[in-house]
Amino acid sequence: MEGVMSVIINTNISALSTSRMLGDSTKQLSNSLKRLSSGSKLISPADDVAGMAVSLKFDAQINRTAAARTNTGNAVSFAQTQDGFLNKVQKGLDRMSELAVLAQDETKTDSDRQLYDKEFQTLDDYITDIAQKDFNGVSLFDGQARGITIDSNAKTFSMTGVDMGGGNYTGIQSTAVSTTTGAASALTAVKTAITQLSTDRATVGANISRLQHTGDQLKMLEDQLSASNSRIRDVDVAEESTNYARYNILVQSGTAMLAQANTLPQSALRLLG
Repeated sequence: MEGVMSVIINTNISALSTSRMLGDSTKQLSNSLKRLSSGSKLISPADDVAGMAVSLKFDAQINRTAAARTNTGNAVSFAQTQDGFLNKVQKGLDRMSELAVLAQDETKTDSDRQLYDKEFQTLDDYITDIAQKDFNGVSLFDGQARGITIDSNAKTFSMTGVDMGGGNYTGIQSTAVSTTTGAASALTAVKTAITQLSTDRATVGANISRLQHTGDQLKMLEDQLSASNSRIRDVDVAEESTNYARYNILVQSGTAMLAQANTLPQSALRLLG
Protein backbone atom coordinates (compact mmCIF):
# COMPACT_ATOMS: atom_id res chain seq x y z
CA MET A 1 0.00 0.00 0.00
CA GLU A 2 1.44 3.29 -1.04
CA GLY A 3 2.09 5.82 1.66
CA VAL A 4 0.25 9.10 1.71
CA MET A 5 2.26 12.32 2.05
CA SER A 6 1.08 14.35 5.01
CA VAL A 7 0.47 18.05 4.79
CA ILE A 8 2.42 19.58 7.69
CA ILE A 9 3.58 23.06 8.65
CA ASN A 10 6.18 22.80 11.42
CA THR A 11 8.70 20.60 9.59
CA ASN A 12 9.25 21.15 5.85
CA ILE A 13 10.99 17.88 4.89
CA SER A 14 11.30 18.87 1.23
CA ALA A 15 12.95 22.17 2.08
CA LEU A 16 15.38 20.50 4.48
CA SER A 17 16.40 17.88 1.89
CA THR A 18 16.73 20.48 -0.85
CA SER A 19 18.77 22.73 1.45
CA ARG A 20 21.14 19.87 2.26
CA MET A 21 21.69 19.05 -1.41
CA LEU A 22 22.12 22.75 -2.23
CA GLY A 23 24.77 22.99 0.50
CA ASP A 24 26.62 20.03 -0.99
CA SER A 25 26.52 21.55 -4.47
CA THR A 26 27.65 24.93 -3.12
CA LYS A 27 30.58 23.29 -1.35
CA GLN A 28 31.60 21.43 -4.52
CA LEU A 29 31.28 24.64 -6.55
CA SER A 30 33.46 26.48 -4.04
CA ASN A 31 36.11 23.73 -4.17
CA SER A 32 36.02 23.77 -7.96
CA LEU A 33 36.61 27.53 -7.93
CA LYS A 34 39.54 27.09 -5.55
CA ARG A 35 41.07 24.41 -7.75
CA LEU A 36 40.74 26.50 -10.89
CA SER A 37 42.12 29.63 -9.22
CA SER A 38 45.04 27.85 -7.51
CA GLY A 39 45.83 25.32 -10.22
CA SER A 40 46.02 22.58 -7.57
CA LYS A 41 43.76 19.59 -7.04
CA LEU A 42 44.79 19.36 -3.38
CA ILE A 43 42.99 22.22 -1.65
CA SER A 44 43.37 20.45 1.69
CA PRO A 45 44.96 17.15 2.82
CA ALA A 46 41.45 15.69 3.08
CA ASP A 47 41.13 15.83 -0.72
CA ASP A 48 43.74 13.06 -1.11
CA VAL A 49 45.49 12.05 2.10
CA ALA A 50 47.89 9.53 0.52
CA GLY A 51 48.47 11.75 -2.50
CA MET A 52 49.38 14.72 -0.30
CA ALA A 53 51.92 12.60 1.62
CA VAL A 54 53.52 11.35 -1.60
CA SER A 55 53.55 14.85 -3.06
CA LEU A 56 55.35 16.25 -0.02
CA LYS A 57 58.08 13.63 -0.44
CA PHE A 58 58.29 14.44 -4.13
CA ASP A 59 58.68 18.15 -3.33
CA ALA A 60 61.54 17.45 -0.94
CA GLN A 61 63.34 15.14 -3.38
CA ILE A 62 62.90 17.62 -6.25
CA ASN A 63 64.45 20.39 -4.15
CA ARG A 64 67.35 18.18 -3.07
CA THR A 65 67.93 17.09 -6.66
CA ALA A 66 67.96 20.72 -7.80
CA ALA A 67 70.50 21.51 -5.08
CA ALA A 68 72.72 18.60 -6.19
CA ARG A 69 72.47 19.84 -9.78
CA THR A 70 73.57 23.30 -8.63
CA ASN A 71 76.57 21.79 -6.84
CA THR A 72 77.45 19.75 -9.92
CA GLY A 73 77.18 22.84 -12.12
CA ASN A 74 79.53 24.74 -9.81
CA ALA A 75 81.99 21.83 -9.93
CA VAL A 76 81.89 21.92 -13.75
CA SER A 77 82.70 25.64 -13.63
CA PHE A 78 85.55 24.89 -11.22
CA ALA A 79 87.00 22.22 -13.54
CA GLN A 80 86.53 24.39 -16.64
CA THR A 81 88.42 27.18 -14.89
CA GLN A 82 91.21 24.71 -14.15
CA ASP A 83 91.34 23.71 -17.80
CA GLY A 84 91.37 27.34 -18.91
CA PHE A 85 94.43 28.07 -16.78
CA LEU A 86 96.14 24.84 -17.84
CA ASN A 87 95.65 25.88 -21.45
CA LYS A 88 97.59 29.06 -20.66
CA VAL A 89 100.27 26.98 -18.95
CA GLN A 90 100.52 24.86 -22.09
CA LYS A 91 101.17 27.92 -24.23
CA GLY A 92 103.78 29.11 -21.75
CA LEU A 93 105.57 25.76 -21.68
CA ASP A 94 105.48 25.53 -25.47
CA ARG A 95 107.25 28.87 -25.71
CA MET A 96 109.72 27.93 -22.95
CA SER A 97 110.66 24.74 -24.82
CA GLU A 98 111.16 26.79 -27.95
CA LEU A 99 113.41 29.24 -26.06
CA ALA A 100 115.42 26.34 -24.60
CA VAL A 101 116.11 25.06 -28.11
CA LEU A 102 116.95 28.51 -29.49
CA ALA A 103 119.41 29.09 -26.63
CA GLN A 104 121.40 26.02 -27.70
CA ASP A 105 122.29 27.64 -31.02
CA GLU A 106 126.09 27.82 -31.08
CA THR A 107 125.97 30.81 -33.42
CA LYS A 108 124.55 32.93 -30.61
CA THR A 109 126.49 34.62 -27.86
CA ASP A 110 125.83 34.44 -24.13
CA SER A 111 124.43 37.97 -24.39
CA ASP A 112 121.84 36.63 -26.83
CA ARG A 113 121.06 33.78 -24.46
CA GLN A 114 120.58 36.27 -21.62
CA LEU A 115 117.77 37.82 -23.66
CA TYR A 116 116.18 34.41 -24.20
CA ASP A 117 116.54 33.67 -20.51
CA LYS A 118 114.79 36.92 -19.60
CA GLU A 119 111.63 35.75 -21.40
CA PHE A 120 112.13 32.21 -20.09
CA GLN A 121 112.16 33.37 -16.45
CA THR A 122 109.19 35.67 -17.01
CA LEU A 123 107.14 32.73 -18.33
CA ASP A 124 108.31 30.61 -15.41
CA ASP A 125 107.00 33.28 -13.01
CA TYR A 126 103.75 33.36 -14.95
CA ILE A 127 103.25 29.61 -14.53
CA THR A 128 104.18 29.81 -10.84
CA ASP A 129 101.53 32.51 -10.40
CA ILE A 130 98.88 30.37 -12.08
CA ALA A 131 99.63 27.58 -9.59
CA GLN A 132 98.39 29.92 -6.82
CA LYS A 133 95.02 30.71 -8.40
CA ASP A 134 91.74 29.90 -6.65
CA PHE A 135 88.03 29.64 -7.40
CA ASN A 136 85.81 31.40 -4.87
CA GLY A 137 88.58 31.03 -2.30
CA VAL A 138 89.17 27.32 -3.09
CA SER A 139 92.58 26.49 -4.52
CA LEU A 140 92.49 25.27 -8.10
CA PHE A 141 95.82 23.48 -8.09
CA ASP A 142 96.51 22.16 -4.58
CA GLY A 143 96.13 18.54 -5.69
CA GLN A 144 93.23 17.84 -3.31
CA ALA A 145 90.41 15.55 -4.45
CA ARG A 146 86.99 17.07 -3.80
CA GLY A 147 83.75 15.23 -3.11
CA ILE A 148 80.96 16.59 -5.33
CA THR A 149 77.34 15.77 -4.44
CA ILE A 150 75.74 13.93 -7.34
CA ASP A 151 72.27 12.94 -6.11
CA SER A 152 69.47 13.89 -3.72
CA ASN A 153 70.98 11.72 -0.96
CA ALA A 154 74.27 13.68 -1.11
CA LYS A 155 76.26 10.77 -2.53
CA THR A 156 79.59 12.15 -3.72
CA PHE A 157 81.89 11.76 -6.70
CA SER A 158 85.60 12.26 -5.96
CA MET A 159 86.87 14.86 -8.41
CA THR A 160 90.60 14.20 -8.87
CA GLY A 161 92.77 17.22 -8.06
CA VAL A 162 95.65 18.79 -9.97
CA ASP A 163 98.87 19.70 -8.14
CA MET A 164 100.98 22.47 -9.66
CA GLY A 165 102.77 23.27 -6.42
CA GLY A 166 105.44 20.61 -6.69
CA GLY A 167 106.94 17.78 -8.69
CA ASN A 168 107.30 18.11 -12.44
CA TYR A 169 106.16 21.74 -12.62
CA THR A 170 108.63 23.06 -10.06
CA GLY A 171 111.52 21.35 -11.83
CA ILE A 172 111.72 24.23 -14.31
CA GLN A 173 112.03 26.87 -11.59
CA SER A 174 115.72 26.22 -10.97
CA THR A 175 116.66 26.18 -14.67
CA ALA A 176 117.91 28.88 -17.00
CA VAL A 177 118.77 29.15 -20.69
CA SER A 178 121.60 31.66 -20.28
CA THR A 179 124.13 28.95 -21.32
CA THR A 180 123.94 26.05 -23.75
CA THR A 181 124.37 23.55 -20.94
CA GLY A 182 121.67 25.25 -18.88
CA ALA A 183 119.40 25.38 -21.92
CA ALA A 184 119.77 21.62 -22.43
CA SER A 185 118.82 20.96 -18.80
CA ALA A 186 115.97 23.44 -19.05
CA LEU A 187 114.60 21.70 -22.14
CA THR A 188 114.53 18.37 -20.29
CA ALA A 189 112.67 19.96 -17.35
CA VAL A 190 110.18 21.70 -19.63
CA LYS A 191 109.47 18.50 -21.57
CA THR A 192 108.83 16.71 -18.28
CA ALA A 193 106.43 19.50 -17.26
CA ILE A 194 104.64 19.23 -20.62
CA THR A 195 104.18 15.49 -20.09
CA GLN A 196 102.70 16.19 -16.64
CA LEU A 197 100.49 18.88 -18.12
CA SER A 198 99.04 16.47 -20.69
CA THR A 199 98.15 14.08 -17.86
CA ASP A 200 96.57 16.86 -15.80
CA ARG A 201 94.50 18.19 -18.68
CA ALA A 202 93.24 14.68 -19.38
CA THR A 203 92.31 14.36 -15.69
CA VAL A 204 90.43 17.65 -15.73
CA GLY A 205 88.71 16.72 -18.99
CA ALA A 206 87.54 13.43 -17.50
CA ASN A 207 86.18 15.30 -14.46
CA ILE A 208 84.26 17.71 -16.68
CA SER A 209 82.79 14.88 -18.78
CA ARG A 210 81.65 12.95 -15.70
CA LEU A 211 80.14 16.01 -14.05
CA GLN A 212 78.30 17.11 -17.19
CA HIS A 213 76.78 13.66 -17.61
CA THR A 214 75.77 13.72 -13.94
CA GLY A 215 74.21 17.16 -14.38
CA ASP A 216 72.17 15.91 -17.36
CA GLN A 217 71.07 12.89 -15.35
CA LEU A 218 69.97 15.07 -12.43
CA LYS A 219 67.98 17.35 -14.76
CA MET A 220 66.22 14.33 -16.28
CA LEU A 221 65.40 13.00 -12.80
CA GLU A 222 64.16 16.39 -11.67
CA ASP A 223 61.89 16.63 -14.72
CA GLN A 224 60.41 13.16 -14.16
CA LEU A 225 59.86 13.78 -10.45
CA SER A 226 58.12 17.06 -11.28
CA ALA A 227 55.92 15.29 -13.83
CA SER A 228 54.92 12.64 -11.29
CA ASN A 229 54.21 15.31 -8.68
CA SER A 230 52.17 17.25 -11.21
CA ARG A 231 49.88 14.28 -11.80
CA ILE A 232 49.08 14.27 -8.09
CA ARG A 233 48.77 17.99 -7.43
CA ASP A 234 47.98 19.90 -10.59
CA VAL A 235 44.40 20.38 -11.73
CA ASP A 236 43.22 19.35 -15.19
CA VAL A 237 41.66 22.67 -16.21
CA ALA A 238 39.44 21.16 -18.92
CA GLU A 239 38.05 18.53 -16.57
CA GLU A 240 37.62 20.94 -13.66
CA SER A 241 35.91 23.51 -15.90
CA THR A 242 33.33 20.85 -16.74
CA ASN A 243 32.86 20.14 -13.04
CA TYR A 244 32.51 23.83 -12.33
CA ALA A 245 29.79 24.21 -14.96
CA ARG A 246 27.96 21.17 -13.53
CA TYR A 247 28.08 22.40 -9.93
CA ASN A 248 27.10 25.90 -11.00
CA ILE A 249 23.96 24.54 -12.68
CA LEU A 250 23.18 22.40 -9.62
CA VAL A 251 23.51 25.41 -7.31
CA GLN A 252 21.21 27.51 -9.51
CA SER A 253 18.60 24.75 -9.85
CA GLY A 254 18.90 23.89 -6.15
CA THR A 255 18.31 27.50 -5.20
CA ALA A 256 15.20 27.60 -7.39
CA MET A 257 13.90 24.31 -5.97
CA LEU A 258 14.50 25.46 -2.39
CA ALA A 259 12.31 28.45 -3.11
CA GLN A 260 9.60 26.10 -4.40
CA ALA A 261 9.97 23.79 -1.41
CA ASN A 262 9.50 26.71 0.95
CA THR A 263 6.10 27.40 -0.62
CA LEU A 264 4.73 23.87 -0.05
CA PRO A 265 3.40 24.52 3.50
CA GLN A 266 1.26 27.33 2.10
CA SER A 267 -1.02 24.65 0.60
CA ALA A 268 -2.16 23.92 4.15
CA LEU A 269 -3.78 27.36 4.24
CA ARG A 270 -6.27 26.25 1.63
CA LEU A 271 -7.45 23.52 3.99
CA LEU A 272 -8.02 26.12 6.67
CA GLY A 273 -9.94 28.39 4.33
